[in-house]
Amino acid sequence: MSEILNYVKINELISTSGQPSVEQFKEIADYEYEVIINLALHNASNAIENEDKVVTNLKMAYFHIPVDFDKPKLSDLKLFLNLLQSLGANKVWIHCALNYRVSAFMYVYHKYILKTPFENIDLSIFEEWSPEPIWQELMKVNYEDLYKA
Repeated sequence: MSEILNYVKINELISTSGQPSVEQFKEIADYEYEVIINLALHNASNAIENEDKVVTNLKMAYFHIPVDFDKPKLSDLKLFLNLLQSLGANKVWIHCALNYRVSAFMYVYHKYILKTPFENIDLSIFEEWSPEPIWQELMKVNYEDLYKA
């Protein structure tokens, strides 16, 4: 798994990364992941053609929430949080192009859903990516305000 771009294991049920290759999706399936969530746009520079077919042919469910990197929306974050919570005890792999979108969304998930203490959140991805102000604002969202939107 460590060969997968910007791989981060969140817990026993959730892992994140940048774009996996077709071969890496096979490895992910071998590790008994049941669900793939893709936050990248379909035309990302490292996107896999027909990723939905690749994933579903490996007997994993596939969800695509295309998040515009330059214009992430609160509605994208809300959909992501609702989807991830609805998956319960399923083993989930979440990716985007470089694991930047995912890391920002997972930060909010850690903060409000998992209630992970700040010092226990893996923030290593932010050593290579300094989020632009629009992403910083998204990560600072108040959970109650998110559900008023």
